[in-house]
Amino acid sequence: MNNGIVVLLSNNESAMNYKSNTYRYRQDSTFIYFYGLSLPGLTAVMDLETGTDMLFGDDYTIDDIIWMGEQPSVAELAARCGVEKVCPTADLQQFIQKAQNAGKTIHFLPPYRDDNRLFLSHLTGISVSEINAKASVELIKSIVNLRSIKSAEEVQEMDKICNTGVKMHTAVMQLCHIGTTERRLAGSAEGIALSEGNGVSFPVILSQNGQTLHNHDHSQILQDGRLLLADMGAEAISCYNSDYTRTFPVSGKFTQKQKEIYEIVLKANMETIEKAKPGIPYFDVHLHAVTVLAEGLTALGLMKGEPQQAAKVGAVALFMPHGLGHHIGLDVHDMEDYGEDYVGYDQTIHRSTIFGHASLRCGKVLQPGFIVSDEPGIYFIPQLIDIWEKEKKFAEFINYEKVRQYLDFGGIRIEDDLLITGTGCRVLGEPLPKTVNEIEAIVGTK
Repeated sequence: MNNGIVVLLSNNESAMNYKSNTYRYRQDSTFIYFYGLSLPGLTAVMDLETGTDMLFGDDYTIDDIIWMGEQPSVAELAARCGVEKVCPTADLQQFIQKAQNAGKTIHFLPPYRDDNRLFLSHLTGISVSEINAKASVELIKSIVNLRSIKSAEEVQEMDKICNTGVKMHTAVMQLCHIGTTERRLAGSAEGIALSEGNGVSFPVILSQNGQTLHNHDHSQILQDGRLLLADMGAEAISCYNSDYTRTFPVSGKFTQKQKEIYEIVLKANMETIEKAKPGIPYFDVHLHAVTVLAEGLTALGLMKGEPQQAAKVGAVALFMPHGLGHHIGLDVHDMEDYGEDYVGYDQTIHRSTIFGHASLRCGKVLQPGFIVSDEPGIYFIPQLIDIWEKEKKFAEFINYEKVRQYLDFGGIRIEDDLLITGTGCRVLGEPLPKTVNEIEAIVGTK
């Protein structure tokens, strides 16, 4: 990219229930990446032809300072990130119009917040309904190329916040026992995330109903014989994120049935770590992982036929309707605000249209510096099973009679964060228990 100007918006405060009671502020990740400023009310402009940067914003008034304390000026903020020119927000629209009149291209990213969508419409004259469609594909692809490859400093931040994620999961495992509540465990994990960073990287998923993939309900009391699925991560002060999932028995001891399914998922997780390396499409790793699931489920009599073919055509999606993983970085699903296909796919590898495979968020060729999640799972979703059985869908691969014996099973997912290295990959952070013996040795010890 070498023509036109780039406009990057900071996020604004968002009211929780009235204007002055706001949610925890979270800056736009692209703004953080380029400027490192976690404050609302700023707009950055890059002139691609001259190579200069500008920061538009307004200094806080005494009315603000009474409530907030002394605040840096916009000029001081600009100096921190190497920007020499600052202007008030009131000058921004005229600046954009002048650039448009001169025939310059205005590059911007697709806004995911309505207030920024309205603001961009006001600045550019593009209708609100067309703003996202008019976002710069050239800019999106350029930034994806930059942010996908993590620097040594970024990896260091990710390792640190992964260690916080390990502490969160370890605490939940230790505190887990029959009769306690999901809410207590979720709250304990969030407390650790807040004590070591900005809090959780996404709302905690912690439930005995693990068959619901993103279950944010924490209302249940833990019961003997149930599995507890915990999908949690933390966000660092630098805004980098971690994302782990562990599943374990509430009682501290797997039943034979639970152990059999767990070992299949663990095998897929571990073989992903072996297979993930530079030059390999992550779609191929995903396909291998679901083939491992098909082999294990066939051995148990839940599936039948040729496992490789069952995986290829999407029959395994009854048990794992999601993809193997996604990019992780400044966002827990890194850069997906640009559009999943720009981040996880490219001109050589396109998203599958087959149910299950289509949910894979990253299928493109892995490169050194990528950080991706490795999260296979097996779930028994009664509603999905009912629909498929009525339709006799993949009846040649699925033993529905046997599957019906698992309707109250729940779900199992095991997730780690992988850094792709020059020759393979490594799991970020300190080791987090995941073998059957490790899980059974730690659950309920506090």
